[in-house]
Amino acid sequence: MNKKIGMISSIINLFAVIGFALCMLIGTSFGSYLICMFIAFSFVPMICTFAIYSPMEKKAAGYTAMIFSGAYAVFVLMVYFGQVTAVRLDNLNEQASQILNYQRFGLFFSYDLLGYGLMALATLFAGFTIEPRSKADKWLKWLLLMHGIFFIGCFVIPILGLFSKSMNGAVWVGTAVLMVWCIYFIPIGILSFLHFKRNI
Repeated sequence: MNKKIGMISSIINLFAVIGFALCMLIGTSFGSYLICMFIAFSFVPMICTFAIYSPMEKKAAGYTAMIFSGAYAVFVLMVYFGQVTAVRLDNLNEQASQILNYQRFGLFFSYDLLGYGLMALATLFAGFTIEPRSKADKWLKWLLLMHGIFFIGCFVIPILGLFSKSMNGAVWVGTAVLMVWCIYFIPIGILSFLHFKRNI
């Protein structure tokens, strides 16, 4: 059962990341927000599978990855569920919109970046759990570890206030960054599936 959960969640995560990239390319915010929730739904069990099959001496790394993945899911689900419900359906006043509307670079945007920073920490610690048995495993381990670097930017950018209303004219910059992230994360879904299928 554990193996199946790992394989299924990896595939769902892969298709959710691809779906997110496609939604960005066609310019549908609603689709992007909805798909991002499925990235979170699939990421948590995928990381839990890494933790459950980690060697005893690496259990602390696996459990740390699980906690960070759960925290990531809470933040991003709160942000994206807010976008497809309150922000889309309610007539928010200016102040509420500034806080809740992701595209206004307010509090919910900062929460989203914090969430993805926590996701990066989860992949970092998940990478520590892998004992490579193949070339694919080595690639997976290093992709997970290096993804941890995203934590720095995700944590620091909101604190420094690098995003503001003036960024509205440069939405393409954010889209380009997210597309690069998708290209980076797609192999993680594929290699995670192969890892669970072959090695467990």
